[in-house]
Amino acid sequence: MSINVLKVLEERGLLEWCSDPQGLSELFDSQMVTGYIGFDPTADSLHVGHLIPIMGLAWLQRLGHKPIAIAGGGTGLIGDPSGKKSERPLLSLEDVEHNIASIQKQLARFLDFECGRNSALMINNYDWLGQLKLLEFLRDVGKHFTINYMISREYVKSRLEDPERSISYTEFSYMLLQAYDFYHLCKNYDCRLQMGGNDQQGNIIAGIDLIRKKIGVTAYGITYPLLLSSSGEKFGKSEGGAVWLSPERTTPYRFYQFWVNTDDRDVERLLKIYTFLPLEDIEEVISAHREHPEDRNAQKLLAMEVTSTVHGAQASATAKRVSEILFGEDYDISDLTDDALAMLSQEIPSGVVNGPLPIAVIDLTAESGATPSKGEARRLIRGGGLYINGERVTEESAQVDEKDFVSGKFLLLRLGKKRFFMVRRPV
Repeated sequence: MSINVLKVLEERGLLEWCSDPQGLSELFDSQMVTGYIGFDPTADSLHVGHLIPIMGLAWLQRLGHKPIAIAGGGTGLIGDPSGKKSERPLLSLEDVEHNIASIQKQLARFLDFECGRNSALMINNYDWLGQLKLLEFLRDVGKHFTINYMISREYVKSRLEDPERSISYTEFSYMLLQAYDFYHLCKNYDCRLQMGGNDQQGNIIAGIDLIRKKIGVTAYGITYPLLLSSSGEKFGKSEGGAVWLSPERTTPYRFYQFWVNTDDRDVERLLKIYTFLPLEDIEEVISAHREHPEDRNAQKLLAMEVTSTVHGAQASATAKRVSEILFGEDYDISDLTDDALAMLSQEIPSGVVNGPLPIAVIDLTAESGATPSKGEARRLIRGGGLYINGERVTEESAQVDEKDFVSGKFLLLRLGKKRFFMVRRPV
């Protein structure tokens, strides 16, 4: 019995629009369907906003069909104007190639590129767009689109009505290039399905029309929803901007915290969209969460699942442990790995103590910068507010030596209730 792909996507909140639900369902039932999504390589990392289309590709493969990820090496030189208020800066070919290589590594966390018949493919559309000649393109593709059709697209109309946000001919031509991508993939890879964000609906329809006109094949389109949080904000942003999949841009700890901080009103929907957990398991978790929302177990599960997929199980476990130290009641770091200690030291203020050991605690805090003076350290000790690796310091004459530094390099101070400071020894 075949699995209804559209039903799975709809149940998980991943389906906003389909060009022909009945026709596409029949196609899924009759054969392995090849579907694609394009990724604009404007940066060397994808971000949380890309996760919905990535999950769409992943589910397509998990349900027995073939996903293609298009790296827009060609279209990336132009820049997709959909949903944009102004023209993007144009990238060099070298920048695009670098970004594509980085993106492919991130996609490999979700897609299997070596599983046989329905192995995922990563293709750069510069391979064919870069070979096009202008006159041939205008004759073979441009003649199938009227100006009336192209300016009827909402993102074009909005730019035409505002002279300060006028659209260039370069951006205006993007729709034709994306339509040609779909046509090329249909003709050469038997790709009958294009997927994308809801702002791509017009471009997808253009590709469907071009395929029908040029080769008489029926193609299909799916769009995913634009996800808003319960507060009405576009999902995927934090106070520091975009939440990236690259650990260099957004650390695994901060990535984990982004999901842990999910609003109670959003967590069930996000578990369905961003994890591969069975729906019945999610229902069970949410039922327990409603009984004790203060435990935030649903958010912790969401954070563990997504962080594990993006960064690996070890990074997810490390981020969870660091989170327990900074937001829980367990401040003992003796069990932390070097990776966890390094992650922790990135997230809190830190300083180095260079001198010989042992050293008086009040000297250590002042020298490392944990306290502005020795007097402040004394005041904290008298008030019972200075801790070393989770242990309260009770004597002003207390000292630390090499055994107090975990892995010989790290010592965690807690000053007051929730202020942390990492003291490091020189490497």
